[in-house]
Amino acid sequence: MHKRRAILHPAISRLIAIALLIVGFGCARRSPISIDPVTLVHPDLILLNAKVITVDGDFSIVQAVAIHEGKIMAVGDNEDVRRFAGPQTEIIDLHGRAVLPGLIDSHVHPGAAMTEFDHTIPEMESVEDVLDYIAKRAKVLGPGKWIQVRQVFITRLKDPRYPTRAELDKAAPENPVTFSTGPDASLNSLALKLSGIDANFKITDGGSGQVEKDAAGQPTGILRNLSRYVKYESPEPKPTEADTERRTLELFHDYNSVGLTSICDRDASPGAIERYARLRERGDLTIRLSASHHIDTIGTMDSILGRIKAVGEHPLHKPDPMLQIIGIKCYLDGGMLTGSAYMREPWGVSTVYGITDPNYRGVLFIPEARLLPIVRQCVNSKLQFTAHSVGDGAVHTLLNVYQQLDKEMPGQLAPTRPCITHSNFMSKEAVEMLPKLGVNVDIQPVWLWLDTRTLLGQFGYERLRWFQPLKSIFAAGGNAGGGSDHMQKIGSLRSVNPYNPFLGLYTCTTRNARWTDAPLHPEEALTREQALRFYTINNAKILFKDHLVGSLEAGKLADLIIVDHDPLTCSAEELRNMKVLRTYLGGKIVYDQLPQ
Repeated sequence: MHKRRAILHPAISRLIAIALLIVGFGCARRSPISIDPVTLVHPDLILLNAKVITVDGDFSIVQAVAIHEGKIMAVGDNEDVRRFAGPQTEIIDLHGRAVLPGLIDSHVHPGAAMTEFDHTIPEMESVEDVLDYIAKRAKVLGPGKWIQVRQVFITRLKDPRYPTRAELDKAAPENPVTFSTGPDASLNSLALKLSGIDANFKITDGGSGQVEKDAAGQPTGILRNLSRYVKYESPEPKPTEADTERRTLELFHDYNSVGLTSICDRDASPGAIERYARLRERGDLTIRLSASHHIDTIGTMDSILGRIKAVGEHPLHKPDPMLQIIGIKCYLDGGMLTGSAYMREPWGVSTVYGITDPNYRGVLFIPEARLLPIVRQCVNSKLQFTAHSVGDGAVHTLLNVYQQLDKEMPGQLAPTRPCITHSNFMSKEAVEMLPKLGVNVDIQPVWLWLDTRTLLGQFGYERLRWFQPLKSIFAAGGNAGGGSDHMQKIGSLRSVNPYNPFLGLYTCTTRNARWTDAPLHPEEALTREQALRFYTINNAKILFKDHLVGSLEAGKLADLIIVDHDPLTCSAEELRNMKVLRTYLGGKIVYDQLPQ
């Protein structure tokens, strides 16, 4: 067990003598206790006989925690904490169960709640499943209606590849069809025609992208970062704002059920931010929300910089424990799930990704020279900048910009807690640059679980040496936090991507991946202690909330969970299948399955 040193909330210094008299402590105390100035009143709740994993600086483990008015009042041994109890204090004996800080997901897209508003979308594990779904939708919708399959990633199909243009034509000959995976897509002939994409298509908006063509110079149907040109018209009924609010709250409750008490919307639209503000005002939020405001980077630089400045002046940019805009998010490259992540070395010809050019390195959406003033404006506006950066080429591009600004604006970059989102493919040099520049990374371990088989086939084991190098980041002194990039559906394991943090904890401590026989570079596996930091205090630092949450310490907000196994000692499978028994947000129960 980790020993706990005496840690007192700073404001208690003037009250310590009184507090010691009240609780009857003295020089003969058996063990230290962390307390808050509110010890002059009785707590509302005391949890006793637990294994309280505080995730404080010493990773202390104690037996009890006291809560008063939504804050942690004291943590320590059973006897010491119990002395604070008054006649109205609720005391719960947890019989040895583990208590953790509320878990934090640094990357979600709550719009996922609306994915199945019209109809349930089945699991699709093969190209045949995809084509069958399209054919059924064509019968339901009738001729001429658009059919869209979104975020069914080819890396996760048992036969990993894009459905061909001919296959999409056959499945729905009278419907325009788009198999869309983020900025990339595979279209059938009618969808290409309606979108004006043919052999002579030109990009006219100043953005990046590529149309894949066959030997005859005709589009194969695969588009790289060109989904913005697809003239998709949704045939589905449009939800009302009341519908969206209801389903968003349903999703937040489901987040609570797997122990999440804080999240970050990593691509928040103005409408989403307004919605969150209304929910907060009504007291309906059951989860703390940070937001990275989406910014389009196509258009004049003056207009882009003006939009960033306006975000910096938004009232919600001010610190708030429940809802805060923390920064800006944009997209620097494509995806490893689709074949457009920007790499330092060529991808290699691939039937899986539909790559025919041996020199193809992916797509860089924003040239470095254009990225520099965008990030500079964020720093000037005291906004965290982050960009979707999957490939090592994109990661190094963003690090180069951060390095330039660190020299240009000494002492101004690090306080904005600059970030790299995804940062899947890295290098030894990139890892070493993180702590030097104060750059954070939000990484999704479940991608390793879901996509390693296809990545191994494309890149080989050695090229994946620096894929999600979590152990190296920790060893270098960098700050990495765990996220899910939840995109679609409600349900922690049926969602795209799964937002169950215990699957993430399992993956980053084992480096195991489905459909593979051995861990991927197990030398990069985290310890259990590191993994818990990854989903708690590290994410709290990324989201500017480490003074409020992320550890169980006196004076912090009482966000905590009770789980059915000890995450430090249970088996890997027990960790993966961990159940949350109760979730507290600010001392209030927001999810409860604790046996009586």
